[in-house]
Amino acid sequence: MAEPEFAIKVTGLTKTFGDFTAVDGIDIAVPRGQIFGFLGPNGSGKTTTIRMLTGTLRPQGGQAEVLGTDVVHHADQVQQRIGYMSQKFALFEDMTVDENLRFYAGIYQVPAEEFAQRREYVLRMADLVGREDELTRNLSVGWRQRLALGAATIHEPELLFLDEPTSGVDPVARRQFWDLLYELAGRGVTLFVTTHYMDEAAHCNQLAFIYRGRIIAEGSPSQLRHSQLDQRIFDIAVTDADAALDQLSGTSGIDDAYLSGASLHVVTPREESLTADDLRRRLIAAGFAAPTVREVDPTIEDVFVNLVTRHR
Repeated sequence: MAEPEFAIKVTGLTKTFGDFTAVDGIDIAVPRGQIFGFLGPNGSGKTTTIRMLTGTLRPQGGQAEVLGTDVVHHADQVQQRIGYMSQKFALFEDMTVDENLRFYAGIYQVPAEEFAQRREYVLRMADLVGREDELTRNLSVGWRQRLALGAATIHEPELLFLDEPTSGVDPVARRQFWDLLYELAGRGVTLFVTTHYMDEAAHCNQLAFIYRGRIIAEGSPSQLRHSQLDQRIFDIAVTDADAALDQLSGTSGIDDAYLSGASLHVVTPREESLTADDLRRRLIAAGFAAPTVREVDPTIEDVFVNLVTRHR
């Protein structure tokens, strides 16, 4: 029997809690072997969607196939073939690294004769060799994150769900963690990653933005950057970005303005004749010394802010 083309195929998936609709009739298609990024602010429906796709939460409506199987009616047939890493570490802090790996191998019914080889791979992948007997509570957040990934992949899943796996982790550890995800993807594992870090979107093959339970855009990072905005983006470096934001917000020729890292981003209509020099002169006239203004290509963050503003 041929493998299905899609690791995940969702149509009209819906979940309500009382009068609140957490997921509102979404469609998702994730090809096998891809890194699929599911982006959205906190409370947008990301975790609820993952819980339905892993078979731990029953939807009110719609269909969901995971690895070719109806996960709504046959969750038990899917759960041994997938891995799940939650946004909160599901590790036992009073157990050692090795004890956690043995526990999860038991949960996933890894045969005893295969455990030693899989344990060795996980320890090498997560760079935990030499830390096998260390208590989990004594590991840094970054190391616990690696261990959690190892525990979620000890049974060699075909599909791995990661729910905001880098939340609260420093930038260096985040980058190292994504190196591990690339390694898994290179081995043919399909990855479904939720995040509210827009910079992580660039690591994904395909993206879907969810906002208030609805998919508001989808496509590759490049497609989204160049097809969703009919506006121009200016990056402004200025001493007091907060004050500059107050100064420019809502003024003539400006659709939107918001902080982006240490800079200020200003959005103008593409047909607007406003230039970088015009913005610089406005700021200087308002008392800001030597601002640097340049037009830039839109980032995923720019696209997302624009989409959310539009849907509000």
